[in-house]
Parts: sequence; C-alpha cells; structure tokens
Amino acid sequence: MSVLNIKAVKRALSRRKKVADENKQFRLEGHLFKEQLAFVMDPSPNKVAVCSRRAGKTTACAADLVYTAINSPGTVCLYITLSRNNAKKIIWKEIKDLNRDYKLNGVLSIAELSITFPNASTIYLSGAKDETEIEKFRGLALKLVYIDECQSFRSYIKELINEVLAPSLMDYAGTLNIIGTPSPLPTGFFHDAYISDNGWAKFHWTFWDNPFIIQKSKVTHQQMLDRELKRRGVPASDPSVQREWFGRFTLDSNSLLLHYNPQLNHFDAMPAISPKRLNYIMGIDLGFDDADAIAVLAWSEDTAATYLVEELVVRQQGLTELVEQIELLRKKYDITKIMIDQGGLGKKLAEEMRRRHGIPVQAADKARKMEHIAFLNDALRTGRFKAKTDSKFAQDSYLVEIDRDKSTPDRIKVSSAYHSDIIDAVLYAFVESPAFTYTPPVAKPKWGTQAWADAQNDEMFQAELEGITKEYEQLKDPYADNY
Repeated sequence: MSVLNIKAVKRALSRRKKVADENKQFRLEGHLFKEQLAFVMDPSPNKVAVCSRRAGKTTACAADLVYTAINSPGTVCLYITLSRNNAKKIIWKEIKDLNRDYKLNGVLSIAELSITFPNASTIYLSGAKDETEIEKFRGLALKLVYIDECQSFRSYIKELINEVLAPSLMDYAGTLNIIGTPSPLPTGFFHDAYISDNGWAKFHWTFWDNPFIIQKSKVTHQQMLDRELKRRGVPASDPSVQREWFGRFTLDSNSLLLHYNPQLNHFDAMPAISPKRLNYIMGIDLGFDDADAIAVLAWSEDTAATYLVEELVVRQQGLTELVEQIELLRKKYDITKIMIDQGGLGKKLAEEMRRRHGIPVQAADKARKMEHIAFLNDALRTGRFKAKTDSKFAQDSYLVEIDRDKSTPDRIKVSSAYHSDIIDAVLYAFVESPAFTYTPPVAKPKWGTQAWADAQNDEMFQAELEGITKEYEQLKDPYADNY
C-alpha cells in the first residue's frame, strides 16, 4: 500500500472515530428512565424528590450533575451529603463511570473529590455533617446543587439552604435539588418540604419504577419484595417496608436505635436538688474525621432520673484543645468519673491524659454496646433519662437507624448512613450512673397506727425466721461459723 493510501485510510479512521465519539455524546434521554428524567428536566428552581431504596436516585443525581456541567461552561455544580466519605461511596463511582463511558475527558481530583471538564466546569462532592461545615460553601457561584440523603440532616439544614446555598445560586439562576428516602419519623425539613405548599416542585418514584432491577437481577420487583418479607417475617404493611420499598412517609419508630420521646424525656431545668446531692459523670467519644464528643450527665439518689446537662461536639481538634475543654467542664461540675473511648488510638490518648495532664479517665465498656443501648432505651421509655429537645443527642436519636439488612434476631447492627458521636459519649457515661437502678424509698408508717403495728409484727417474724434458719444450718454443719 502506498504512503498516500495509508494516509487516506488513517484520515478515514479518524473521521469514523470522531463520528463514533459524537454519537456517544452523553444524553439524559438515553441514560434515565421516565420518572428520573421528569425530575431532572423540570425547570423549577427548587425541587424535592422522595424515593424508596433502589429507586435509582444516585444515578439521577450523577447524570444531572454531569449533564449540567458539560453544557454550562465555566460553572460549578455541587453535591452534598452528610460526609465526604459518604459522598465518595455514594456517587463518585457513578460520575467516574459517566466520564469514562462517554469520553467526556474530565480531570479527576481525588484530593478535592472533584472533576473538571474541558469547558472549565467543575463538580465538587462534599459533606456537611454539622453547623461548622456549612461555612465552606459560602462565596461559591453555583449552577446546580444536590443535597442527598436529605432526611438525615439535622435542623442546621435550614441555615445551609437559606443563608449559604440560596445566595450562591443567584449568579446563574441555578437549581437546588433535595433528595432522599422517608425517615422513620415523619418530621423535619425534608418531610415538610415535600408535604407543604411552600414553593418546592415535588417528585416521587420508587424501586417499582426502576426497569433496570429486572435487567440486572433477573428477578421481578414482586419476587424481590416477597423474598425480603419472608426473610424478615413482616407483612407489606410494616412501616419500615412502606418507607424503604414504597417511599412513603409513615411513623416507624421501631427502626430507630434510640426511642427519645420529647413528652417523656425533655426537661426545662434541673429539679430543686441540693448541689451537694448531685453527682456528675463525663463520657468522651474520641474522633478526628468524626468529632470529639463530650457528655456530662447528672444524677442524684433523691431522683430516679439521669440528666444530660451539657454536651460538646468539636471536629478535627488536637489533644491540647480536648484537654482544655475537659478541664473547663471539671471546674464547672464536680465530676466523679470520666469514661472514655479507648478504641484504636484512644488508648494512647487516654494514657497521655492520665500521665501528663492528671485527668483520671477510665476505659468505657464498648463490648456490650447493644446491651447498654437496651438499658438506655428502657430509661427513655420510663422517663428516667432526660435531655432537652434541642440537644444534639435528641436530634441524633431521630437519625440513627438499625440496619435491617445486616441485623439478625439476636444481633442488632447500626446503620452506617448516619453516625452520632454524642450518643456514644452519652452511653459511656450513662452505664456508669447508678440512677437507672434507682428504687424510690418506702415511706415508713406513722407510729401507733395499724400499719405501724403490722410492720412491727413483720419485722419480728422475719427476725425469728432468720434465727431458726441459722440454728438449722448449724445443726447440719456445727463448724460452719469457724470457716
């Protein structure tokens, strides 16, 4: 073959490759099913989508973010969930796959968890677990924002949306989408946005609408549900099934790890007890990527209840700052015992506190966590544990769920969707408080009354019975008292 012919063939192959690449240009219509597409293509500036599990909401989020970025040069799109690690696990692979499969030539940054396309548009994936993390989004000019797993955000989501994200979307007349599955309690910002007439465009689709379920599993939707119902031994009307498989808001408190009830467990102020009669115990849960959490509990022999009187949750701090916080609380309260998480590096930190700083921390018992959760739930059920409704502990109790896929009748597993630092700190302190074994004192009958006479007769009878029993034991073994 001549040189001229070789060049012609190369040009033809190049043109064919270019046409193939153009034909493979990313289009939403070829990637999403109709319910996903209706949500993504809707022009409303504020949208809320309620989905079941396995409904394909992550696919919709990833597709919308990528499509918006490659068609809006020089813009920023943002995906937010509870933590950076969650964002990486949930959606990072989907975005990488779209970039690879459609040859979009986006440049990935694992350090920033971002992808930048040739048109200078960037998608950032991030987390916002608490109030301290929302500040990092200020000042961005945003084209599209997704808040995923929205049901798991505490009340600070209002500040995140109203004070940070809404102004950031003004430059490009951008879109804010919040998406998630129903939470065990039909309350909170996500729930209210969906059921209220407050300007949010509302969307709902579920596992049953997802045509790819059958293609991937070769099992029908109904067969898959029947299999799960049989495994768990519950009917389709079970609240957790209605939430997870049908995407319906319903009361499902049994799916929560803790059962905080504001009617039973809230307190406005400590009861009138002499400070000398109060005892304080501190619980410390250590973290860095997660937060350090400190809980101070108060109890007294004069009352059945244990009170969460102070809590502190701080992210990414060093040992020096933690020690300072502990010392301030020790000056404020007469703390008799300090329990600390000694798992992992916690053992070294605890030893440093004891030797260098003279803080008498003790190792918390983590091996019997589920048993201790049962004790705490019993105290919540009977009103013997008190925490204010605006406390992080109370708010987190609405968010930490049981993982039904991994739990068995004899072993409960906690869902990894939301991790609470303060609940662990409270638990470490609570199990050391004798308040949960409290029994109220029995009132003595008034002298000279029939009740007093009956009590005297009972005491004399018991004393005589004990004497007879002792004599009988000595007859059986005359040397018993000598051992």
